[in-house]
Amino acid sequence: MHHFTELADVPDLPHLLETAKTVAQSPFSLDTLGRHKTLGLIFFNSSLRTRLSSQKAARNLGMEVIVMNVSTDGWQLEFQDGAIMNQGKAEHIKDAAAVMGSYCDILGVRSFPSLTDRDADYAEQVLTAFKKYSGVPVVSLESATRHPLQSLTDVFTIQSHWPDHRPKVVLTWAPHPRALPQAVANSFAEWMNPLDVDFVITHPEGYELHADFVGSATVTHDQRAAFEQADFIYAKNWSSYSEYGQILRADEEWMVTAEKMALTRQAKFMHCLPVRRNVVVADEVMDSAQNITIEQAGNRVVGMQAVLVEILQNIG
Repeated sequence: MHHFTELADVPDLPHLLETAKTVAQSPFSLDTLGRHKTLGLIFFNSSLRTRLSSQKAARNLGMEVIVMNVSTDGWQLEFQDGAIMNQGKAEHIKDAAAVMGSYCDILGVRSFPSLTDRDADYAEQVLTAFKKYSGVPVVSLESATRHPLQSLTDVFTIQSHWPDHRPKVVLTWAPHPRALPQAVANSFAEWMNPLDVDFVITHPEGYELHADFVGSATVTHDQRAAFEQADFIYAKNWSSYSEYGQILRADEEWMVTAEKMALTRQAKFMHCLPVRRNVVVADEVMDSAQNITIEQAGNRVVGMQAVLVEILQNIG
């Protein structure tokens, strides 16, 4: 594996999941694999779990880590080819990414969408530029359209709680006061579709995801029907794709509650965090034994470390 920016970058998902299992069981067994190698973490947006888990995963492998917050630590970057840079932007991404790549063996890049220009966001301008100009492997720490590290973690977490039957996995939209990207939902759907699960996506009308990500999932606007006999409930808000970046309505009744969880088969509750309690999900669910979000967050180290192992073994 060279880059890790989407599921298509993974040549063998079962193998990657086996690597993750090995890492989870023995996190320091390859603590010299990354010796004399440097991971650069480039953040265009804020982060908690991704930032900390990536640093810990790298250090478990003996890597050095450099962290940079672009908005406060660097020059304002220009992305347009042929730009006449006589205004505020002091450095072109062609030069900045190449320099970062000369300092680091692997780059992790986190960037969010504008939520105003769908075509530009879905073109993945930032991530594409780093892949094109840095000259080193690039790991997506979340992008405008996907969050593959979160999705790898989600799959690993689900496998850890796999029932003795073909599981029903539900991705449910949930309310939120701010307009959020589709990235986590897109990515979760992308990674669920190849698995042997009954995958259901439920959301109010107007919140349909791009068909390429929905794939073969069952889609319903009836949240309660979706919850029936489910084994895993993954809650996440996302803004509209069709009316791009918009919050179409409050839909407070879509909050995940204990009453709705009672419709399931004692389903495990999942969320990528941070989560707004009593908006996205009720306290009674978050404080119940069905909640595995903290375990899920802990597995972020496992997912990142597995990815780094595969890339480091490839680059030598």
